Amino acid sequence: MNPKVDAYIGKLEKWREETEKLRAIALACPLTEDLKWGVPCYTVDNANVVIIHGFKDYCALLFVKGALMKDPKGILIQQTENVQSARQIRFTGLKEIVKLEATLKTYIHQAIEVEQAGLKVERKTTADFDVAEEFQSRLDAQPSLKKAFEALTPGRQRAYLLHFSSAKQSKTREARIDKCTPLILEGKGLNDE
Repeated sequence: MNPKVDAYIGKLEKWREETEKLRAIALACPLTEDLKWGVPCYTVDNANVVIIHGFKDYCALLFVKGALMKDPKGILIQQTENVQSARQIRFTGLKEIVKLEATLKTYIHQAIEVEQAGLKVERKTTADFDVAEEFQSRLDAQPSLKKAFEALTPGRQRAYLLHFSSAKQSKTREARIDKCTPLILEGKGLNDE
């Protein structure tokens, strides 16, 4: 048990009992407990395996390489269509966790096996993402923007591409591109400060 996780749980106003139960289940498996990204994270051989986190309407057990796991109970959820690797099991109350305890341990052991086998999720490359027509026009017209965009890390490039293409209207895509162009030219990602 990691004292940082004790402190985290001590501050919880919502999902405390559920988090404590999920923690007990994770600790019953051969995992090391840590606090990463501000939430309890369980690792094997220093590799992240499972994370406990709470949201407004649910708390969840997130499997870092859940896309590679078998899901005979059909309980693994892909958070959004753009999440490539992680899958989560969501809970809205303690009773749900207690009812699934044996299954959760089985899934955690499977996640450990996936990690120890060295399996990797085949991720989409930046080239697999749609480039909004408005952004492509801007890149073609402004070589300095194209050069700056290509110099960004693949993750930053994908974040921008998703941000631009998720807007339904051309006017909104144009506004997003206008707002983000200075960030791209400075070599910053969408969420960099």
